[in-house]
Amino acid sequence: MCGIIGYAGSRPAFPIVLKSLRRLEYRGYDSAGVAILNGGGSLHVSKTAGKIADLPRDDLEHAGATAIAHTRWATHGRPTLQNAHPHTDGAGNVAVVHNGIVENYEALRADLLREGRVFRSETDTEVIPLLIERFLERGASLEEAVREAAKLLQGGHAIAVIGAGAPGAVIGLRIGHAGGLVVGRGAGESFLASDLPAIAGAVDRVAYLADGEMTVVTAEGAACTDLEGRPIKTEWRIGRHDPAAAAKGPHKHFMLKEIMEQPESLVSAMRDRVDFNEMRLDLPGFLFDAARVRAFDRVVLLGMGTSYHAAQVGRLMIEHLARLPAEAEHAGEFRYREPVLTPDTLVVTITQSGETADSLIAMQEASRRGAAQIAVTNVAGSEAARLADYALFLNAGPEIAVASTKTFTGSLLCLYLLALRLAELRGALDAGAVAESIHALARLPEQVGRSLAAAGLDEVARTYAHSKDFLFLGRGPLYPIALEGALKLKEVSYIHAEGCQAGEMKHGPIALIDEEMPVLALAIREPPNGPGRPRNGRLHDKMLGNIEEVRARGGRVIVVAAEGDARTAEKADHAILVPEAPALLAPILAAAPLQLLAYRIAVRRGCDVDQPRNLAKTVTVE
Repeated sequence: MCGIIGYAGSRPAFPIVLKSLRRLEYRGYDSAGVAILNGGGSLHVSKTAGKIADLPRDDLEHAGATAIAHTRWATHGRPTLQNAHPHTDGAGNVAVVHNGIVENYEALRADLLREGRVFRSETDTEVIPLLIERFLERGASLEEAVREAAKLLQGGHAIAVIGAGAPGAVIGLRIGHAGGLVVGRGAGESFLASDLPAIAGAVDRVAYLADGEMTVVTAEGAACTDLEGRPIKTEWRIGRHDPAAAAKGPHKHFMLKEIMEQPESLVSAMRDRVDFNEMRLDLPGFLFDAARVRAFDRVVLLGMGTSYHAAQVGRLMIEHLARLPAEAEHAGEFRYREPVLTPDTLVVTITQSGETADSLIAMQEASRRGAAQIAVTNVAGSEAARLADYALFLNAGPEIAVASTKTFTGSLLCLYLLALRLAELRGALDAGAVAESIHALARLPEQVGRSLAAAGLDEVARTYAHSKDFLFLGRGPLYPIALEGALKLKEVSYIHAEGCQAGEMKHGPIALIDEEMPVLALAIREPPNGPGRPRNGRLHDKMLGNIEEVRARGGRVIVVAAEGDARTAEKADHAILVPEAPALLAPILAAAPLQLLAYRIAVRRGCDVDQPRNLAKTVTVE
């Protein structure tokens, strides 16, 4: 959830980008910085390992009329002054701000070190200005150097660059799906931003960069190309001044915006927690030491609705990684069965708002019985965060639509991080296994972006938008995602949908299957030796058997399968292909396209997707 701002015009840039940065403070951040280019081509950089208000000004108010600025959530490297953006090349002629994770950072860094280039930070971002410097030294223009450097980066990225070689210009580009960039045009000035609210009111026209697109903005306008330098026609829209409309960006609904934000919100969930340099995990402020964690005899995970489905996945994560008995149940039933809890029971409550009545009552019951408590929530200062011994925040930013989307995948990721930390403290995983799991996390945001771009979603939505019933099937970690996929479809499209453990299908639900019943099967193949691999390698083959049972009864099969898994795709009427991932991260990759499918079906049915009938964002009564 990092924030990017760029400005090119005739006015002093510093006050302008500072105002825009402050509009992005709601995203959360741990450091901030500004780089300003004056008319003579000299760069002035100011950074802080704190809040925007702490930025040293050093007469920056009149330093120049071209600037980039950034708010950062730490991923690679701690939140220090050296690690704050912008980052510069060795000569101090190029400045870069960046959202995303450079997946091949280590290989690029090693290559640049062999060339004799010097790194001043712990970040992955620093490879970008140093790569640009390499191509500048070979005679490329700044625009060409940025383009060539971008071709070497793996993962999803939003990048803004200024440099002495292009005074008066800000270069922006987007690669993959880990963060967007909007271009804005005002009177004699141009803007770049990671989110429209940052520049709303200052622009009258906006355009959004797609994957593989690059722009050069100046006071006179903006020119867009692909990464080969070929011109692209820019589709300008009217810049809206309505704050609510602006907050939606290019999206028609908040639900769609929040679905598409997930690659970025997942990066935010990892901030300050995952060190991709050292390949280690930390949960700042975690109160339970190794002795306390080893004393836990079981974990109880609580939630309601979508959060209950997250609890079900979290249970499997904790059991498989930490080898600690775990159970998941509805928070609303918890206190009424007089639960058996001791000080050696760990209760983990998932509540995106932190104010869900059933969950708070369950937490109060756990407190009365002396259990240790962790809250997984999106809202700092919420009641759940205050009741818990430790709060693990999603850092997903505001979620406006009633149906939970990015807070669900954020909850899954935070539960995975919690399970890894418990596993470390219990000695259930060695450092090598933890490092392997963290390496998989580095790829996750880009993989989720690819899942959201999966071919076949539109066709499935068009084909089944007017179905009366849906059946979702899953096994293992994907069974709760079948429940969540059915819930999301019910919530926003009002189609009756049921999630089912695939092995349970023959014990009743199979009676519903006929030619009119679409059945969505979650059948994502596991990598051969991926981290966090559950001890259930035959589940995929069993799911293929369930698919055959549906086909034998005339059911229409939609399958969510791994890219390259032709065997599974061929068994379905429709296939939605997502990247292959470790089994315990596959629920995140499966959830995202199911959310998008529910959204597209609901829109085709004319439903109010942001505020579905009879539903509330926060349920404050039992």
